[in-house]
Amino acid sequence: MDVNKAPEPWRTGYAHPCAWEQDYEPLTLPELFARAARDHASHPLVEFFGRTYSYAALHAEAKAFAAGLQQWGIRPGDRVGLYLPNVPIYVPAYYGAMLAGATVVNFSPLYTVEELEAQVADSGTRLLVTVDLAKLLPHALAVLDGSALEGLVVGRFTAMLPRFKGFAFRLVNGAQLTPVPRRADMHEWAAMLHPAEPDPVALDPRESLALLQYTGGTTGTPKGAMLSHFNLTANARQIEAIDPHQSERDVILGALPLFHVFANACVLNRTVVDGGCIAMLPRFDTGQVLAAIRRTRPTSFPGVPTMFQALLDDPRLEGTDMSSLRVCISGGAPLPGAVKERFEAITGVRLCEGYGLTECSGVASANAYEGADRPGTIGQPLPATRLAMVDKEDPSRLATPGEPGELVIAGPQIMRGYWNRPEADASAFTTLSGERWLRTGDVAVLEEDGFVRIVDRMKDMIAVGGFKVFPSQVEAVLLQHPAVKEALVIGMPDAYRGEVPRAFVTLRPDQPASAADLRDWLNDRVGKHERCDAVVIRETMPKTMIGKLDRKALRAEAQAELQPA
Repeated sequence: MDVNKAPEPWRTGYAHPCAWEQDYEPLTLPELFARAARDHASHPLVEFFGRTYSYAALHAEAKAFAAGLQQWGIRPGDRVGLYLPNVPIYVPAYYGAMLAGATVVNFSPLYTVEELEAQVADSGTRLLVTVDLAKLLPHALAVLDGSALEGLVVGRFTAMLPRFKGFAFRLVNGAQLTPVPRRADMHEWAAMLHPAEPDPVALDPRESLALLQYTGGTTGTPKGAMLSHFNLTANARQIEAIDPHQSERDVILGALPLFHVFANACVLNRTVVDGGCIAMLPRFDTGQVLAAIRRTRPTSFPGVPTMFQALLDDPRLEGTDMSSLRVCISGGAPLPGAVKERFEAITGVRLCEGYGLTECSGVASANAYEGADRPGTIGQPLPATRLAMVDKEDPSRLATPGEPGELVIAGPQIMRGYWNRPEADASAFTTLSGERWLRTGDVAVLEEDGFVRIVDRMKDMIAVGGFKVFPSQVEAVLLQHPAVKEALVIGMPDAYRGEVPRAFVTLRPDQPASAADLRDWLNDRVGKHERCDAVVIRETMPKTMIGKLDRKALRAEAQAELQPA
């Protein structure tokens, strides 16, 4: 079937408050930021524990940093790394590096020294920006001494806080800071801000790389997704287009880490497009989140499911006025139905599920913020985004209509490819009717009215005696048990059937249950091949850097336990 003639039901039954057909002007991120600074100069872009930073001030700082980078020797195409939590200098460091013509590389604050060194080597990062926190600066110094990294730029954490809070932090939490050594290859953030205008740099929105965003997928060595300026500015405008409250008061709660593509798209770039404000938190902490809600009265809050679960577990949630929030957006992992139902019942705020990948700059589809809602689906595609299902065995042809297939995506936000990984590119894309489509590795079903339901990950499917078992379907049943808080199902070796499902759960503190009872309860409610050989109760589950349940890490732990001592 010609994919261009395949039915696309969202074209006539679109749930979002905009037309699906959109044609986005090619823009660079510096152009996007400059427009916002011109139109919203005095408006706050960042609120940080009570201190605000205006668009004009952060744009001026970005230009000063760009000039400083050029003075230091950064040239167009060089890589500048950001090894930062959510702090105000992230904004001028991000846009300033791009103003200088550099490509930004995000580094997770949770990386080990070895992981940092590997990413520095793979990306060719020349200069790294960090802060003087004890959890970051010593690692950055070790990388500076043990890799090809040429320099380090260090911001002072307390200098970004309101004056009194900065003084109090040094007094009470001084152990969380590390002295900044005097070295020729280290530079204070303030010293890198050059007063002259940066030299103009010619950037091609479609060809120039704005961001190398590393992703490990479900297996293998992390790969750098090459995201162009147009990929990122288009995605920011696509996300903005589905908001029914554009140009109204816009304060987004920024607890998602900006080093992750979800926050980069939904918190940073989208907010700049809208002229809104980011109520920025260095990390997710339920107490700080609830305090920020009371202090800033945010209008939206994007997060991963475990964040919303953590808020539900905090007894202070019910006493917090959430009425300013128009919507909360869940992404990064499947949203359990019970979490959505409880969160909406307690807060009165709609919790919408969306979907995206690093390789598509952040977001590909979402449920509507208002109106039609389809729990258990990832909604409909963003404007100008096309979704299709291809055969699970042959991605060069479409799946049978109504049958599960691998989800593939085409649109302006799709990455150019992987950094120095041509072999990975070959398997990341498929060609349909002469067009290049991104393969997601997710098995999905397209419903008649255009809503998409993810069935599972192709690599996570469990082969039980020749039958394919989707772990997410078994997990969904487990999560219906009142005692189960979190659940993951993986395949374990079995001499007769090849693999057998095994479930791992954490429990709610007020709902005791035994492993045997949970196994029997589950197996009475699933198909023969979906029955688990055991349910294992754990105190905690492994999680990724942004708090998603980490199936890959759990599988590695379980396999390690099978090895002989």
